[in-house]
Amino acid sequence: MPVITLPDGQEKSFDAPVTVADVAMSIGAGLAKAAIAGKVDGTLVDTGYSITQDAQLAIITERDEEGLEVIRHSCAHLMAQAVQSLFPDTQVTIGPVVDNGFYYDFAREAHFTLEDLKTIENKMQELVAADIPLQRSVMERDAAVAFFKDMGENYKAEIIESIPSGEDLSLYRQGDFIDLCRGPHVPSTGKIKAFHLMKLAGSYWRGDSNNAQLQRIYGTAWRNKKELKTYLFQLEEAAKRDHRKLGKQQDLFHFQEEAPGMVFWHQKGWALYQLVENYMRKQLDTYDYEEVHTPMVLDRSLWEKSGHWDKFSDDMFTTHSENRDYAIKPMNCPGHIQIFNQGLKSHRQLPYRIAEFGLVHRNEASGTLHGLMRARRFVQDDAHVFCTEDQLQAEVATLIDFIYQVYNDFGFKDISVKLSTRPEERVGSDEVWDKSEKALEIALDEKQLAWDLQPGEGAFYGPKIEFSLRDSIGRIWQCGTIQVDFSMPGRLDAQYVTPEGGKETPVMIHRAILGSLERFIGILIEEYAGIFPFWLAPVQIALLNITDAQIEYVKELQKSLKKFGFRVETDLRNEKIGLKIRERTLARVPYLLVIGGREAEQQTVAVRTLKGKDLGSMSLEQLVERLNAENHPGYQPVENN
Repeated sequence: MPVITLPDGQEKSFDAPVTVADVAMSIGAGLAKAAIAGKVDGTLVDTGYSITQDAQLAIITERDEEGLEVIRHSCAHLMAQAVQSLFPDTQVTIGPVVDNGFYYDFAREAHFTLEDLKTIENKMQELVAADIPLQRSVMERDAAVAFFKDMGENYKAEIIESIPSGEDLSLYRQGDFIDLCRGPHVPSTGKIKAFHLMKLAGSYWRGDSNNAQLQRIYGTAWRNKKELKTYLFQLEEAAKRDHRKLGKQQDLFHFQEEAPGMVFWHQKGWALYQLVENYMRKQLDTYDYEEVHTPMVLDRSLWEKSGHWDKFSDDMFTTHSENRDYAIKPMNCPGHIQIFNQGLKSHRQLPYRIAEFGLVHRNEASGTLHGLMRARRFVQDDAHVFCTEDQLQAEVATLIDFIYQVYNDFGFKDISVKLSTRPEERVGSDEVWDKSEKALEIALDEKQLAWDLQPGEGAFYGPKIEFSLRDSIGRIWQCGTIQVDFSMPGRLDAQYVTPEGGKETPVMIHRAILGSLERFIGILIEEYAGIFPFWLAPVQIALLNITDAQIEYVKELQKSLKKFGFRVETDLRNEKIGLKIRERTLARVPYLLVIGGREAEQQTVAVRTLKGKDLGSMSLEQLVERLNAENHPGYQPVENN
């Protein structure tokens, strides 16, 4: 007689074991039709799963994140069924869900082609239209080995042989296709509504280059065709905005094999970098930080004492000198505590705020490197606030204001916030965790911010708030963090004198706003597709003469505009003005000043914007007035107003 408790607390009693689908139908036909899985006592199951005892149950539909994962998992099987239907000599191997989709590795002598992908996708659509039920069965391990060997599925048999003997395995059948799988899956193929096969790639059986080479097909799957269309649009736009392509096109930076994951900044790129850094430096003054600079190489013993060696040593670059082991710093926290420890601090000196544009190195795997977005050498806009427990909430509130101001100035308005609370393995008493989590929660609520809770996702040393930006094409970038640390200050002997004359360990807040400057600049390049706001443009103004007769006037204008603080370049080549304009347009220069005989005679400039708008003739004074109005953080271009 199971009693089923639903997420809203409602209880439903049944006279006999009941399936997830039966419970959904008892709630309503609409929910039963929408159900694609269930979550029984926290475990995802098929809608056909039988509940035999009291349980907590959530009906999973396509609207749930778990539902989307079930759809993608099922779509991988749908693709495998289509492949074997079209190419019967193909063996299926492994087909997991990945970000935004799925893939399946196939063993086949002939190579798949891009034309084959279209054929496979059409076959998948036919199978969806047939609305084929998915049926789960259980088979004993040795019987499953024999079963798949008889089918000629030697790779599946090898997977099963690695499972301990005597275990029962779950298989899923849809039509004439059957596969080994833990599940769960959608009730029928008709529940899979929107997918697209993306690309082909090579792979090795079980990821080992000594094994047989396989063929991988990547696909993407979504809840509906609208979401699929949005995703494909994002991919198309992302390709146009790829910061690596634009970085080369605009002569900002490059990478090369001799320094993997380490950027070579060119003059224009370095100008952009310095603009971002100097903007943040001004904000540090406003928010009362001391800017410091700590050594790049520190003795291993310090990293062991801080706890980083045990957790991050594999990602550290190390060196050895005079019988001592050193690590190139992967983060700045231990160095900042060394500065705090110089001279015993009084409670009157708290909160004590230290900031650094800290150059760090992390030995990221070569396969994960991705231009500015994932590098081995980068700079963090790192800061640490040392405070008392009573000051924690106020400091967090100030940090939230700081973070929102920065993102707004760079043009990001859509910001999502998550609060991550205590994990199972942690340091610090429950009392301190209670206080810190409550302080973060109150600070967020007092700012009237919408936020999501991430239970158990905090760091082992304290809870944290994560800030993510949504860019102009809908992508999410996790950037800022506010992390409370109960562990490291004590491990590294940080103390302050209390009002009573005793000594206590301060709470340390780790905060980053941009995160990695390199990564944030990569985000900016892609957000603006290389067309930066005027205040951020590496080159703000291009002076273009029509004939050699205007060269001296152009040089005078350049000197004057530089005195006003603008970033100016000239093009004095003996080329047609149309070519000069096209080249500077491709270089994304916001203002193009064309200088001909009339302009030189009248001491004016003909002003064009990057978008091709002709603003007519202006005096230098009129131009400077206009440009000054735009030359500050947060300004949106006139064409966008």
